[in-house]
Amino acid sequence: MKNVKFVYLYRDGANYKSWNDVIFTNPDHLTSEEIQEKLLSAFLPDKLFIAHQIFVPEQFLFLAGEFTQFDHCYHEFHAIEIVEEESTDSLNRSIKDFLKDVEQTLRQGWKEFDILERV
Repeated sequence: MKNVKFVYLYRDGANYKSWNDVIFTNPDHLTSEEIQEKLLSAFLPDKLFIAHQIFVPEQFLFLAGEFTQFDHCYHEFHAIEIVEEESTDSLNRSIKDFLKDVEQTLRQGWKEFDILERV
């Protein structure tokens, strides 16, 4: 079965980037276009989201070093890819389940937080 790779990044205010991805199963055979459309309608402007609210790993640059004035709480959606790789989601969700989590977060509201709480 083909799975779905959700590719995202953390980009700080100085434009330094840290990439990550999560692979979900796709038993419903959703297309990358369908998935991307749902994600873009749920994410904040500029494809931004808050990683822990949708249960994907945070990719903050300051976790590997010191906090800077350029750090913030947002991650950025980059792409959806159809892949043969195994699922890597820690919650073993399908892409449909992930989309439900994203849509529920939209309904509840994206909750900005102070990153100093994570340092």
